[in-house]
Amino acid sequence: MVRFKHLYTILTAIGLVLILVFVFNPIQQNQTYHAFCDSNEHFGIPNFWNVITNLPFLIIGCFGLLKNRTIQQNKLQYLTFFVGIVLVSIGSAYYHINPSDKSLVWDRLPMTFVFMALVSIVISDFFNQRTGNMLLIPLLVLGITSILVWNFTGDLRLYAFLQFYPMLAIPIILLCNKSKICINLKYWMLLLFYGVAKGLEYFDCSIYKLSNGVSGHALKHMFSAIGLLVFIMLIRKTYKSKQSLIIKNK
Repeated sequence: MVRFKHLYTILTAIGLVLILVFVFNPIQQNQTYHAFCDSNEHFGIPNFWNVITNLPFLIIGCFGLLKNRTIQQNKLQYLTFFVGIVLVSIGSAYYHINPSDKSLVWDRLPMTFVFMALVSIVISDFFNQRTGNMLLIPLLVLGITSILVWNFTGDLRLYAFLQFYPMLAIPIILLCNKSKICINLKYWMLLLFYGVAKGLEYFDCSIYKLSNGVSGHALKHMFSAIGLLVFIMLIRKTYKSKQSLIIKNK
Protein backbone atom coordinates (compact mmCIF):
# COMPACT_ATOMS: atom_id res chain seq x y z
CA MET A 1 0.00 0.00 0.00
CA VAL A 2 1.25 3.46 -0.90
CA ARG A 3 1.88 5.43 2.26
CA PHE A 4 -0.75 8.00 3.14
CA LYS A 5 1.75 10.87 2.93
CA HIS A 6 2.16 10.12 -0.79
CA LEU A 7 -1.51 11.05 -1.27
CA TYR A 8 -0.69 14.56 -0.10
CA THR A 9 2.15 14.66 -2.64
CA ILE A 10 -0.24 13.67 -5.43
CA LEU A 11 -2.85 16.20 -4.29
CA THR A 12 -0.21 18.93 -4.14
CA ALA A 13 0.91 18.07 -7.67
CA ILE A 14 -2.70 18.25 -8.84
CA GLY A 15 -3.04 21.70 -7.29
CA LEU A 16 0.12 22.93 -8.99
CA VAL A 17 -0.94 21.56 -12.39
CA LEU A 18 -4.37 23.12 -11.95
CA ILE A 19 -2.75 26.51 -11.26
CA LEU A 20 -0.59 26.09 -14.39
CA VAL A 21 -3.70 25.29 -16.45
CA PHE A 22 -5.23 28.61 -15.52
CA VAL A 23 -2.07 30.50 -16.44
CA PHE A 24 -2.89 29.81 -20.10
CA ASN A 25 -5.61 31.55 -22.08
CA PRO A 26 -9.17 30.18 -21.86
CA ILE A 27 -9.93 27.21 -24.11
CA GLN A 28 -12.99 27.71 -26.30
CA GLN A 29 -15.07 24.91 -27.79
CA ASN A 30 -14.03 24.37 -31.41
CA GLN A 31 -17.23 24.34 -33.46
CA THR A 32 -15.77 21.86 -35.96
CA TYR A 33 -16.04 19.31 -33.11
CA HIS A 34 -19.74 18.98 -33.93
CA ALA A 35 -19.08 18.12 -37.60
CA PHE A 36 -18.94 14.33 -37.52
CA CYS A 37 -18.19 12.46 -40.72
CA ASP A 38 -21.12 10.09 -40.50
CA SER A 39 -24.26 12.20 -40.38
CA ASN A 40 -26.46 9.70 -42.23
CA GLU A 41 -30.07 9.34 -41.15
CA HIS A 42 -31.67 5.91 -40.76
CA PHE A 43 -35.15 5.06 -39.49
CA GLY A 44 -35.82 8.76 -39.02
CA ILE A 45 -32.88 9.15 -36.61
CA PRO A 46 -30.22 11.71 -37.67
CA ASN A 47 -26.57 10.74 -37.16
CA PHE A 48 -27.92 7.23 -36.66
CA TRP A 49 -24.74 5.27 -35.88
CA ASN A 50 -23.33 7.89 -33.51
CA VAL A 51 -26.65 7.79 -31.66
CA ILE A 52 -27.33 4.05 -31.61
CA THR A 53 -23.80 3.09 -30.53
CA ASN A 54 -24.60 4.63 -27.15
CA LEU A 55 -26.90 1.67 -26.42
CA PRO A 56 -23.98 -0.47 -25.13
CA PHE A 57 -23.32 2.16 -22.43
CA LEU A 58 -26.90 1.76 -21.20
CA ILE A 59 -26.63 -2.04 -21.15
CA ILE A 60 -23.21 -2.06 -19.46
CA GLY A 61 -24.23 0.62 -16.95
CA CYS A 62 -27.28 -1.42 -15.95
CA PHE A 63 -25.11 -4.55 -15.75
CA GLY A 64 -22.78 -2.64 -13.43
CA LEU A 65 -25.71 -1.61 -11.22
CA LEU A 66 -26.69 -5.27 -10.88
CA LYS A 67 -23.07 -6.18 -10.18
CA ASN A 68 -22.90 -3.49 -7.48
CA ARG A 69 -24.88 -5.77 -5.16
CA THR A 70 -21.90 -8.13 -4.98
CA ILE A 71 -19.30 -5.41 -4.37
CA GLN A 72 -18.37 -5.25 -0.71
CA GLN A 73 -16.21 -2.10 -0.70
CA ASN A 74 -16.62 1.38 -2.18
CA LYS A 75 -20.27 0.64 -3.00
CA LEU A 76 -21.33 4.30 -3.22
CA GLN A 77 -18.40 5.16 -5.48
CA TYR A 78 -19.15 2.29 -7.83
CA LEU A 79 -22.87 3.09 -7.71
CA THR A 80 -22.05 6.64 -8.85
CA PHE A 81 -19.73 5.26 -11.53
CA PHE A 82 -22.40 2.92 -12.94
CA VAL A 83 -25.17 5.54 -12.77
CA GLY A 84 -22.82 7.89 -14.63
CA ILE A 85 -22.38 5.31 -17.40
CA VAL A 86 -26.17 4.96 -17.77
CA LEU A 87 -26.53 8.75 -17.93
CA VAL A 88 -23.69 8.96 -20.48
CA SER A 89 -25.68 6.70 -22.81
CA ILE A 90 -28.68 9.04 -22.58
CA GLY A 91 -26.73 12.30 -22.70
CA SER A 92 -24.49 11.23 -25.58
CA ALA A 93 -27.43 9.94 -27.64
CA TYR A 94 -29.25 13.24 -27.04
CA TYR A 95 -26.18 15.19 -28.13
CA HIS A 96 -25.61 13.21 -31.31
CA ILE A 97 -29.20 13.64 -32.46
CA ASN A 98 -28.55 17.38 -32.69
CA PRO A 99 -24.86 18.23 -32.09
CA SER A 100 -24.34 21.69 -30.59
CA ASP A 101 -22.74 23.31 -27.56
CA LYS A 102 -26.08 23.28 -25.74
CA SER A 103 -26.69 19.57 -26.25
CA LEU A 104 -23.01 18.79 -25.57
CA VAL A 105 -23.53 19.95 -21.98
CA TRP A 106 -25.75 16.91 -21.40
CA ASP A 107 -23.11 14.64 -22.92
CA ARG A 108 -20.24 15.95 -20.81
CA LEU A 109 -22.08 16.37 -17.50
CA PRO A 110 -22.54 12.62 -16.86
CA MET A 111 -18.97 12.04 -18.07
CA THR A 112 -17.77 14.07 -15.09
CA PHE A 113 -19.70 11.67 -12.83
CA VAL A 114 -17.79 8.75 -14.35
CA PHE A 115 -14.37 10.45 -14.22
CA MET A 116 -14.76 11.80 -10.68
CA ALA A 117 -16.13 8.52 -9.33
CA LEU A 118 -13.15 6.77 -10.93
CA VAL A 119 -10.72 9.16 -9.23
CA SER A 120 -12.43 8.48 -5.90
CA ILE A 121 -12.13 4.70 -6.48
CA VAL A 122 -8.44 5.01 -7.37
CA ILE A 123 -7.78 6.90 -4.12
CA SER A 124 -9.59 4.17 -2.16
CA ASP A 125 -7.72 1.37 -3.93
CA PHE A 126 -4.21 2.79 -3.70
CA PHE A 127 -4.14 5.31 -0.85
CA ASN A 128 -6.86 5.20 1.77
CA GLN A 129 -10.37 3.79 1.48
CA ARG A 130 -11.99 6.26 3.87
CA THR A 131 -10.36 9.23 2.13
CA GLY A 132 -11.59 8.01 -1.26
CA ASN A 133 -15.14 7.79 0.10
CA MET A 134 -14.92 11.24 1.70
CA LEU A 135 -13.66 12.86 -1.50
CA LEU A 136 -16.45 11.47 -3.72
CA ILE A 137 -18.93 14.30 -3.14
CA PRO A 138 -16.34 17.14 -3.38
CA LEU A 139 -15.01 15.59 -6.61
CA LEU A 140 -18.53 15.36 -8.07
CA VAL A 141 -19.16 19.00 -7.14
CA LEU A 142 -15.87 19.93 -8.85
CA GLY A 143 -16.91 17.99 -11.97
CA ILE A 144 -20.31 19.70 -12.13
CA THR A 145 -18.62 23.05 -11.56
CA SER A 146 -16.34 22.46 -14.57
CA ILE A 147 -19.41 22.03 -16.79
CA LEU A 148 -21.12 25.12 -15.33
CA VAL A 149 -17.96 27.19 -15.86
CA TRP A 150 -17.78 26.08 -19.50
CA ASN A 151 -21.52 26.60 -20.06
CA PHE A 152 -21.58 30.13 -18.69
CA THR A 153 -18.12 31.40 -19.65
CA GLY A 154 -17.17 29.24 -22.63
CA ASP A 155 -13.89 28.25 -20.90
CA LEU A 156 -13.04 24.54 -21.12
CA ARG A 157 -9.82 24.60 -19.09
CA LEU A 158 -11.21 23.10 -15.88
CA TYR A 159 -13.19 20.40 -17.72
CA ALA A 160 -10.17 19.48 -19.87
CA PHE A 161 -8.03 19.19 -16.74
CA LEU A 162 -10.53 16.96 -14.95
CA GLN A 163 -10.86 14.66 -17.95
CA PHE A 164 -7.23 14.22 -18.93
CA TYR A 165 -5.20 14.60 -15.72
CA PRO A 166 -6.54 11.38 -14.11
CA MET A 167 -5.66 9.45 -17.27
CA LEU A 168 -2.09 10.70 -16.94
CA ALA A 169 -1.86 10.24 -13.16
CA ILE A 170 -3.33 6.72 -13.00
CA PRO A 171 -0.46 5.06 -14.95
CA ILE A 172 2.07 6.66 -12.59
CA ILE A 173 0.14 5.34 -9.59
CA LEU A 174 -0.04 1.87 -11.16
CA LEU A 175 3.69 1.79 -11.86
CA CYS A 176 4.33 2.64 -8.21
CA ASN A 177 2.20 -0.34 -7.11
CA LYS A 178 3.54 -3.19 -9.24
CA SER A 179 2.66 -5.85 -6.68
CA LYS A 180 -1.09 -5.27 -6.92
CA ILE A 181 -1.52 -7.35 -10.06
CA CYS A 182 -5.29 -7.88 -9.96
CA ILE A 183 -6.05 -4.32 -8.92
CA ASN A 184 -3.70 -2.87 -11.51
CA LEU A 185 -5.06 -5.02 -14.33
CA LYS A 186 -8.53 -3.49 -14.33
CA TYR A 187 -7.03 0.01 -14.63
CA TRP A 188 -4.51 -0.93 -17.32
CA MET A 189 -7.29 -2.47 -19.40
CA LEU A 190 -9.50 0.59 -18.92
CA LEU A 191 -6.63 2.89 -19.94
CA LEU A 192 -5.85 0.74 -22.98
CA PHE A 193 -9.41 0.87 -24.31
CA TYR A 194 -9.69 4.58 -23.44
CA GLY A 195 -6.52 5.33 -25.43
CA VAL A 196 -7.75 3.33 -28.44
CA ALA A 197 -11.13 5.07 -28.22
CA LYS A 198 -9.53 8.54 -28.23
CA GLY A 199 -7.47 7.53 -31.26
CA LEU A 200 -10.59 6.36 -33.10
CA GLU A 201 -12.28 9.66 -32.25
CA TYR A 202 -9.32 11.66 -33.60
CA PHE A 203 -9.26 9.73 -36.89
CA ASP A 204 -13.05 9.79 -37.27
CA CYS A 205 -13.09 10.85 -40.94
CA SER A 206 -10.06 8.83 -42.03
CA ILE A 207 -11.60 5.64 -40.64
CA TYR A 208 -14.97 6.51 -42.21
CA LYS A 209 -13.37 6.82 -45.65
CA LEU A 210 -11.20 3.71 -45.31
CA SER A 211 -13.98 1.52 -43.93
CA ASN A 212 -16.56 2.67 -46.45
CA GLY A 213 -19.15 3.77 -43.93
CA VAL A 214 -18.04 2.96 -40.35
CA SER A 215 -16.95 6.13 -38.57
CA GLY A 216 -14.19 6.42 -36.01
CA HIS A 217 -16.57 8.12 -33.58
CA ALA A 218 -19.06 5.24 -33.64
CA LEU A 219 -16.17 2.82 -33.06
CA LYS A 220 -15.00 5.05 -30.20
CA HIS A 221 -18.33 4.45 -28.45
CA MET A 222 -18.01 0.70 -28.95
CA PHE A 223 -14.41 0.46 -27.70
CA SER A 224 -15.18 2.67 -24.69
CA ALA A 225 -18.10 0.43 -23.80
CA ILE A 226 -15.98 -2.73 -24.13
CA GLY A 227 -13.32 -1.17 -21.88
CA LEU A 228 -15.95 -0.41 -19.25
CA LEU A 229 -17.30 -3.96 -19.48
CA VAL A 230 -13.83 -5.44 -18.96
CA PHE A 231 -13.32 -3.08 -16.00
CA ILE A 232 -16.59 -4.20 -14.41
CA MET A 233 -15.81 -7.88 -14.96
CA LEU A 234 -12.48 -7.45 -13.15
CA ILE A 235 -13.91 -5.56 -10.15
CA ARG A 236 -15.04 -8.64 -8.21
CA LYS A 237 -11.73 -10.37 -8.91
CA THR A 238 -9.97 -7.26 -7.59
CA TYR A 239 -11.69 -7.35 -4.22
CA LYS A 240 -11.27 -11.10 -3.86
CA SER A 241 -7.54 -10.49 -4.36
CA LYS A 242 -7.52 -7.68 -1.78
CA GLN A 243 -9.35 -9.85 0.74
CA SER A 244 -6.90 -12.73 0.28
CA LEU A 245 -3.97 -10.31 0.78
CA ILE A 246 -5.52 -9.04 4.03
CA ILE A 247 -6.00 -12.61 5.31
CA LYS A 248 -2.46 -13.54 4.26
CA ASN A 249 -0.94 -10.55 6.09
CA LYS A 250 -2.78 -11.29 9.35
